[in-house]
Amino acid sequence: MGDGSVPVVDITVPHSARVWNYWLGGKDHYPVDREFGDRLYELLPEIVQIARQARAFLGRAVTHLVGEVGIRQFLDIGTGLPTADNTHEVAQRIAPESRIVYVDHDPLVLAHARALLIGSPAGATNYIDADVREPKKILQAASETLDFTRPIGLIMLGIMGNVADLDEAYAIVRELRDALPAGSYLVFKDGTYAVMGQDRAESIHSLHKDEKFPYHMRTPEQVARFLDGFELVEPGLVSTPLWRPDPSAEPPVPIDDLCGVGRKL
Repeated sequence: MGDGSVPVVDITVPHSARVWNYWLGGKDHYPVDREFGDRLYELLPEIVQIARQARAFLGRAVTHLVGEVGIRQFLDIGTGLPTADNTHEVAQRIAPESRIVYVDHDPLVLAHARALLIGSPAGATNYIDADVREPKKILQAASETLDFTRPIGLIMLGIMGNVADLDEAYAIVRELRDALPAGSYLVFKDGTYAVMGQDRAESIHSLHKDEKFPYHMRTPEQVARFLDGFELVEPGLVSTPLWRPDPSAEPPVPIDDLCGVGRKL
């Protein structure tokens, strides 16, 4: 999990992991992150709901893959700062032998990962300091913990919106997909603007651009292409609250976040 050196955290610009931690009610953020988070909240008040629904979807998807499918290995790219019910906690609660590799490139995430992402003694939990744009580095490092001859659950939640060029974004997911054995799964979600409309989306994109904090929302058709080569499980590509919701919860309402879980044939 790194060389043990003390990471240098840049607190002069907002970072996605810290901003999301702020929206989720965490404590690992700085004034610059809170300022950006508040400005985006003014444009998109539902962003807090989007953040919380993303975490809930992660929990349901991992529970499904471990409990119903039998997946015992996960590669979680763009994990963000540790909160409650991280991937390894959900997986190892059901199957203690589960092995999880986290990937992120924020120094603060690295520092917390070293301290907090400690899994079951029966399984394994590791961390890779890498950017999603480095799939070869990710795959090589992950192979030290995960067995790429057996099915793996690849988790990519909200990370591909950080890659501006769509062709590059698709190529990254394709390279990761091609490295997975048959029977592996992709757990994917990304932001869209199907609910909010084009005008509000352009205002949000401008805010991200001004702050050098790029995030690019996609159309539903563009999000769907990330799951090419995977057979979607029910209910297919849907808004995050609509993916196998808890029957006892309030009736789900669609938000601007599309998700899907697909099996590699």
